[in-house]
Amino acid sequence: MSGEGPSTPDVMAVMVEDLQNLPVKISVPIPTAWNAKEDLMDILALMHTRPERTTIAHRLFRFYESCAASGLPELERRATTVNTWWPEIEAAIISGVSNAGSEGINRSMKTDARAAYGYRNPANQRLRARCATTRRARGHLTTHTSGRHSQPRHPRT
Repeated sequence: MSGEGPSTPDVMAVMVEDLQNLPVKISVPIPTAWNAKEDLMDILALMHTRPERTTIAHRLFRFYESCAASGLPELERRATTVNTWWPEIEAAIISGVSNAGSEGINRSMKTDARAAYGYRNPANQRLRARCATTRRARGHLTTHTSGRHSQPRHPRT
């Protein structure tokens, strides 16, 4: 056992004790916000699991309930945001599909344009955007680290 760090329950116990020693104005909102965040993460964790709609509804209700019971305006705004975006969130949970890839490409193009402080030649801008967003396909972003992105993607047949 020597050389190992403290276990998660030990760390959590120390954190909870530290929070209880703070003034109520601080010690109550922090765990409340933390728990609401965990409720939201429980909903998002359903992605790629083919969940039953009742499971999704139960977790969503628990999230809304914790936000409403908190009395914190920040959590009420968070619940409103989730409610506004719920059709999109639910579609991502059920289908397992998101727009992360297109958002990443868009971010790469904007970063490239900012680095050049804008382009005077539209044809050059299109060429630079294409180069910035197709590096992986051309083999320039292949990494040799561990993890799910450690190997280059195989072309679909």
